[in-house]
Amino acid sequence: MGSHLFLLFSSSIIFASGILFLTAESKTHWGDIKVLKELKQKLNPDSVYPGSCVSTWDFNHDPCDNLFSEKFTCGFRCDVVVSKLSRLTELSLDQAGYSGSLSTITFNLPYLETLDFSNNFFTGNFPESLSNLTRLSRLSLSTNSFTGEIPFSFGTSLSNLQELYLDNNNLQGTIPSSFNNLQRLTRLELQNNKFYGNVPDLGYLKNLYYMDLSNNGFSGVPFSLPVSLVQISIRNNNLNGSLSSESFKNLMYLQVVDLSSNKISGNAPSIFFELPSLQQLTLSYNEFSSIEVPSYGTESLSELIAVDLSNNKLQGVLPLFLAMMPKLSSLSLENNRFTGLIPVQFALKTVYPEIGIAPFGRLLLGGNYLFGGIPRPLLVLKQDYANVSLVDNCLYRCPHRFFFCQGGQQKSSSQCFNVIIP
Repeated sequence: MGSHLFLLFSSSIIFASGILFLTAESKTHWGDIKVLKELKQKLNPDSVYPGSCVSTWDFNHDPCDNLFSEKFTCGFRCDVVVSKLSRLTELSLDQAGYSGSLSTITFNLPYLETLDFSNNFFTGNFPESLSNLTRLSRLSLSTNSFTGEIPFSFGTSLSNLQELYLDNNNLQGTIPSSFNNLQRLTRLELQNNKFYGNVPDLGYLKNLYYMDLSNNGFSGVPFSLPVSLVQISIRNNNLNGSLSSESFKNLMYLQVVDLSSNKISGNAPSIFFELPSLQQLTLSYNEFSSIEVPSYGTESLSELIAVDLSNNKLQGVLPLFLAMMPKLSSLSLENNRFTGLIPVQFALKTVYPEIGIAPFGRLLLGGNYLFGGIPRPLLVLKQDYANVSLVDNCLYRCPHRFFFCQGGQQKSSSQCFNVIIP
């Protein structure tokens, strides 16, 4: 009886010691190793070049225990987070030209905070299993060839996401309304894809400061925008309709707006010339017909440095308030339908600005129906002092100095073109 108890006790010790030995041997959680193996298997073997991160992944060794050794030289990061086991907290592949489809990978990595597969050649549908990464704070799939739509579950599961880079792919469809659950999102880059539908309503994202939706097929106009926005770019889409000052009036931190190359019509809202932080406004290549004049005196508080409203359908006389903006140094109103005289204030701001007032270093008024004489200060403008273009108007003579004329070539004043109102 005693010998049997001794054998049983000895076996228990050996079994327990075996568990301790295995635990000591394997520092990486088995589930994380499984995902790493699955990822390597899904890659096109011909794209795993010698010297790349994945080429050093040898699963005869423990990944986290050998990280930065001759095996597992790079590609991920491990942290001890529970039960003395290392878990993957970052998976960032090098830009080695990996290819393959990731749409069937489980991505069961519950402690992952960063996933970066950018600047490679991955294909296939957007991996729906990315919704499993509930602790993810940064996701970058930029510059690949992912296709398909973003699943609704993506927005409902990734409540910790702060940075999202899906730009330069072939993604399509509409942006799911679940994106409004990404309350911690600070940066959103979806440019250069094939998204369509109305501009997403992202007004609930109170921490979003940078948004780029350029070069897609979005329609409508921005309606509800996060008050935290610093920069917004939706150029080269199918935006149509008119802009409302209500959509922008609470954006007190906004510095850059680029809505160029769309089909926006109506008035260019006065709110753009009243916002306290806005520095750069680009609304070129649209169908605006007029510019709303801001409330009296607000233009003197503007921080605007550059305004581009070229290639629209703007009519009437040149807005005088633009010459009163103290920091505005670049103004392009080319290729519109402005008429009347060139206000002398535009010339004075270019050549003889008041103390504390930024001069026009760039004043482009060509391609309109302006008539009358050239304001006298512009006639004494020193060469290379400012880039001023008045060509292709109805002026009776050209400025004395060099200006850019038709065809983009620099010519002397005697070679400038005058046109007649059709």
